[in-house]
Amino acid sequence: MESPHGERSLINHQFNAFVDLVSSPVRREISSRGTFVMKNPSTYEEGDVENGRSEKDREKTVRSKRGLSLHDQALISGLAYCLSSCGMILANKYVLSGYDFNAGISLMLYQNFVSVVIVCILSFLGIITTEPLTWRLIRAWLPVNVIFVGMLVTSMFSLKYINVAMVTVLKNVTNVMTAVGEMYLFNKHHDNSVWAALFLMIISAISGGFTDLSFHAVGYTWQFINCFLTASYSLTLRRVMDTAKQVTKSGELNEFSMVMLNNSLSLPLGILLIFVFNEVDYLLQTPLLRLPDFWMMMTFSGFLGLAISFTSMWFLHQTGATTYSLVGSLNKIPLSVAGILLFNVPTSLENSASIFFGLLAGVLFARAKMR
Repeated sequence: MESPHGERSLINHQFNAFVDLVSSPVRREISSRGTFVMKNPSTYEEGDVENGRSEKDREKTVRSKRGLSLHDQALISGLAYCLSSCGMILANKYVLSGYDFNAGISLMLYQNFVSVVIVCILSFLGIITTEPLTWRLIRAWLPVNVIFVGMLVTSMFSLKYINVAMVTVLKNVTNVMTAVGEMYLFNKHHDNSVWAALFLMIISAISGGFTDLSFHAVGYTWQFINCFLTASYSLTLRRVMDTAKQVTKSGELNEFSMVMLNNSLSLPLGILLIFVFNEVDYLLQTPLLRLPDFWMMMTFSGFLGLAISFTSMWFLHQTGATTYSLVGSLNKIPLSVAGILLFNVPTSLENSASIFFGLLAGVLFARAKMR
């Protein structure tokens, strides 16, 4: 499954390995609900013919309403997922480039802090359940969390210099690295259609870089580092999840617990990185921190970051891994167009063709993975 709409969609996209574990029982649950409706005894009641027809008509109406309800939930959850994933990247781009905010690590730290506060409130109110943080669980999860933080930080750094459309296309390189990693680490083989789509992704990334009118070497370097870290996160997540489950009290690790683990453990590491990259001096001098609208925008981006985790899980539960993956690929198209239009990105016909080529390759890759 691919979730390339910002790093949290991966966990989110924030979650690649988690999808396969969740989707099958969800589909069975939906199937069992349908079976329950079809086996309702009232459908087979004997008696007056007119009354019987009335009962059957009412039952058909109930089935129709339930089917419509499931369809509506899938549609609403899919729309919420697309809006939150697109909104996250656009909001980050606006904060970093629109406000010219030069403290990407601080932005990441604040977003994760907002997520931790919201999850704690929801857990305290009993709306969600999370595993208690124990030293054994923290030690088991810490390696993947270091990759997670690096993934978010490099994403911020690259987004500062590269336009949204090119970031979206370059993220396809993550799929190539992941496929190669699966082949060598897990002896997983892909068919020719998958490799053909991956080849198209590489061509689109190269041609997009050569035709990018706003090309920035520093931004591209950070983006390729981000692709490597994102692929590493995806490849190590399943193994770490299996280890972490063994040290939890319930023997399970749901998405809310993963969100809590990733975001809470990232706080001390983020504070350390702020000093390492010397963002403290900048934060003390910048006038942006005295602007209420800037704080509102940063807080909003924090809400969106958490929303991706919730809406991705909601959408996955309503549909399945196949639909989730395809919608994730198609969602890159409006995101790229919005990024070009909203930020007045200088482009050319050649660069636009490369971007479209890369987006198409992403869709073909999702379709090939479904087979």
